[in-house]
Amino acid sequence: MNNCEYQQIEPLSLPTPTPPPRPAAVEEEEEKARRKWEVFPGKNRFYCDGRFIVAQQSGVLPLTLGLILVTTVLFFVFDCPFLVKHLTVFIPAIGGVLFVFAVISLLQTSFTDPGILPRATPDEAAYIEKQIDNSGSSTYRLPPRTKEVVINQQVVKLKYCFTCKMFRPPRTSHCSLCDNCVERFDHHCPWVGNCVGKRNYRFFYTFIVSLSFLTAFVFGCVATHLALRAQGGRGLIFALQESPLVICFFSVWSILGLSGFHTYLVASNLTTNEDIKGSWSGKSEAEDTGNPYSYNNILTNCCSVLCGPMPPSLIDRRGFVPVEQSSQTVSMEMVLPMPAAKEIKVVGGPTPSQLAPILCLLPVLTLAVVYGVTLS
Repeated sequence: MNNCEYQQIEPLSLPTPTPPPRPAAVEEEEEKARRKWEVFPGKNRFYCDGRFIVAQQSGVLPLTLGLILVTTVLFFVFDCPFLVKHLTVFIPAIGGVLFVFAVISLLQTSFTDPGILPRATPDEAAYIEKQIDNSGSSTYRLPPRTKEVVINQQVVKLKYCFTCKMFRPPRTSHCSLCDNCVERFDHHCPWVGNCVGKRNYRFFYTFIVSLSFLTAFVFGCVATHLALRAQGGRGLIFALQESPLVICFFSVWSILGLSGFHTYLVASNLTTNEDIKGSWSGKSEAEDTGNPYSYNNILTNCCSVLCGPMPPSLIDRRGFVPVEQSSQTVSMEMVLPMPAAKEIKVVGGPTPSQLAPILCLLPVLTLAVVYGVTLS
């Protein structure tokens, strides 16, 4: 038997296997970190590197801004010069302050995160699914699963969201247009181009109240202008030619009614969604149950809704996506085709809070017709 000699081989002297070439797209994405708003799963649009968030269907917002601007400009052109000459110079200043206040509140409502909840991670979703009975066919979608919690000695049911893979916190609802779960969901308002929820409801309430003051102020000034013109003996037709915004009479009441409705909601610590569904008024329950979120005091409810500290945003839209998650996202985008866009159909008519703002904008839409009739 031949003697075999064994010699120790240094590990560094062994040839190292060459790794397979990586796709160029993966290397580019790893070199440039992606922000979370770039891979956000909801149907939202982001601007200024994720600083501003609006709904995907936000085309009505520029129309709202434009109509408010045109109405105010017409007021300054037709009514303010006469009222400054015969009454006081403070009228344009008051109108300008109300206009700026309304526009700022509108932009804050539109560009603020309404309180979107982040979706559950795969591990969190798997943990929740383990606690739920998954009996039944895999192709059959189980009915909404619920979990009961006690709030102020009252049982409240939490529904399971199949999209976000989590039990919705109290007063949270999933918006079908934005495809997000929103805390203290009030309603989706197309006129502001965003959902109205926990983080921007105070701005929305400020907007409709300031818009009510602006509309009432414009209508009062227009009525005063007409009265002073009529006293000059020139007649009502001539006064209408000088102040065509008299048609604000038909819109001021709807705006005041909308403000009154939301003032009632604030004083009762309710949301539009809860009031329409009758969650605490016995409309959807056999027995009349009280509102567990109310403090039974109007002042306390108003302070809780409007004056509390601003809760932080939970989606961290300007944060960076981890490298592992970003690489997985890029790989999935390269392998899987993009799903076809689904047509969204809204069942049912618009809510009262969605119909009321259009009535405020009727003066501008019918201005040309009225002005042409008065000239003829």
